[in-house]
Amino acid sequence: MEGKANIQDVARRANVSIATVSRVINNQGGVRKVTEEKILKAIQELGYIRNAAARTMKSKDTKTIGVIVPDISNPFFPLVMAGIEQKAREKGYFAILSSTNESPVVEEEILRNFIERGVDGVIITTANENGDHLKQLHEQGIPMVAVDRSIQSYDVDTVLVDNVKGSYQAVQHMILQGHEKIAIICGPQNTTPGRERFIGYKKALKDYNLKLDERYIFQGDFGERSGYQAAHEFYSQNDRPTAIFSSNNLMTTGCVKAIGDLDWKLGEEISFFGFDDVDIATFLNPKLSVVSRPMNAVGEIAFQLLHERIHFKGEMPKREYNLSPELIIRDSSRLRFPKGAHTGQSLKK
Repeated sequence: MEGKANIQDVARRANVSIATVSRVINNQGGVRKVTEEKILKAIQELGYIRNAAARTMKSKDTKTIGVIVPDISNPFFPLVMAGIEQKAREKGYFAILSSTNESPVVEEEILRNFIERGVDGVIITTANENGDHLKQLHEQGIPMVAVDRSIQSYDVDTVLVDNVKGSYQAVQHMILQGHEKIAIICGPQNTTPGRERFIGYKKALKDYNLKLDERYIFQGDFGERSGYQAAHEFYSQNDRPTAIFSSNNLMTTGCVKAIGDLDWKLGEEISFFGFDDVDIATFLNPKLSVVSRPMNAVGEIAFQLLHERIHFKGEMPKREYNLSPELIIRDSSRLRFPKGAHTGQSLKK
């Protein structure tokens, strides 16, 4: 069926009254089982989402937005959320936060719930960058803004941080400190940050004529456990790396815990650089070198873009912000000039 299905369409398809459809979708009871099944079948066939008609008829917005993140335990997202909430409150908006635990199925359920609640817009870090599942938002005319991860299927306003630049500079720093055997704990390659941070790592090695060694590449999942496993794998090798670059904060936490358990002397036997600052970064001895992102600014910009989409009814081109990260160099990425290694001055770019 073309366009948005409404409650009248469902009633016609099921050959019942609008009041009967309303009783079913609002779980009010009093409808025969066979009739209820006809209505539910019509809803499924038409792709009807409750409150869609009310949404198109209302004269003003609900002042509510939905925010979807893949992992609320990742410290990056609460700080982004703080930026969103700050700007939302200034404009009189309320933000609802939901986490998918990296599940596209859960994400679709959350999206349907947001639509039923009549949110005015959605800020999303999607678990599936293909974006086909976002069709339901598009069809309902609900604007969205992507954060941290791109969306392929639609021209969506996007707020990113320059992942390639951040990882390149971190690896470059360790190279100039004398390291040649630099390992990486990658994030999932089907995500923007996982893919782009690996690109930055490879580019730095190539620019400084260092070989890409598969032994020093561990495919993580952005979770703490994978960081822990990576450190154990690197430590077990006969020719261990002298430096590790971790692609996100949770993997950093897991990796550093493992380094401690292995009694692998951080900042001496193994240098370390992580992407994203973490709480433990300044509590450890030595303190961790990190690539820091302007997390509050990411949230503030995301809300501003969404607010403009909500209130501007004409055509507007896709906008993309790619904010600059900052290198915070601490004690975990120290000089290393073992026998036979190059100095920073002798490396050619």
